[in-house]
Amino acid sequence: MAEKVGKASLRPSTGPRTIGVMEQRTVLLTLFDGLQSLDVTGPLEVFAGAELYVPGSYRIRTASVDGGPVRTSSGLALVPDGPLADTADPHTLLVPGGQGSRDPDPRLVEWLRVHGPRAPRLVSVCTGAVPLARAGLLDGRRVTTHWAYCEQLAREHPAVRVDPDPIFVRDGHVATSAGVTAGIDLALALVEEDLGRETALAVARQLVVFLRRPGNQAQFSAQLAAQTARREPLRDVQQWITEHPDGDLGVEALAARATLSPRHFARAFQAETGTTPGRYVDRVRLEHARRLLEDTTDGVEQVARASGYGTPEAMRRAFLRTLGTSPAEYRRRFRPAPVT
Repeated sequence: MAEKVGKASLRPSTGPRTIGVMEQRTVLLTLFDGLQSLDVTGPLEVFAGAELYVPGSYRIRTASVDGGPVRTSSGLALVPDGPLADTADPHTLLVPGGQGSRDPDPRLVEWLRVHGPRAPRLVSVCTGAVPLARAGLLDGRRVTTHWAYCEQLAREHPAVRVDPDPIFVRDGHVATSAGVTAGIDLALALVEEDLGRETALAVARQLVVFLRRPGNQAQFSAQLAAQTARREPLRDVQQWITEHPDGDLGVEALAARATLSPRHFARAFQAETGTTPGRYVDRVRLEHARRLLEDTTDGVEQVARASGYGTPEAMRRAFLRTLGTSPAEYRRRFRPAPVT
């Protein structure tokens, strides 16, 4: 059974609100065979929810190259509103990812080449960055995509600056996100930009998701980014590091816990996890500090101590080196405001 895409399925529990005279933004989602269904339906539900909460804010359209139905990578059939040739230039042009985006239809690429520069906002989800890159729309831009395709995107498009770490990236009018559910985070961020935090929070509540994860949050936690060690003593050490970021995590202490010599431990740890013990500890501590800054009201000194930095200055240097911002500024930007 084919599903008609473009209709909202949310109903705001708090009721819609009205605002003054505003521009209605057309959001166009491009459809093609082999797309990842969540790359379309996730952002679509966000924008549709915002339209229900703020009537007149968005006009959502879907289109395929020839206007015909498409089948997603999971077999779901989607019926677009019409062909790309019949669509007016949108405010927000979104290209989803999926198998069909990795070797995109040349007709889609050509349409993007012509119409993409006219869109005030270009958006891709997952490997939707590939058609945009082939159309020359990402040259000179910092972008991201699904972690598994970052290296390939960078290799095939050297003029594009690919950042494999964040869940989404904004570079001017271009916004790109990592895989699948990251498209929801990006869409919520765009709604917050367009209509304010209250609207984005209302939509997030309806979808039962966080208001949004920070864009520079890593696609993987430290534990997922590194390989899991094969040998149990090393796996136990990885778990210990995660649970005790404020402990003694020097090589000698960790080696003793694994009952190995420091030299043997360091070599075995890197061979089995793909990273050194020191880098692994650094990433765990930074991740722990970020989580405390986002989720608690603990002071910077408490966070530094609980995360194993010892002093606020040591934590500040780690944040500046890795994230390019101070802990205080990070908290100001990314800690959700209290819900009233």
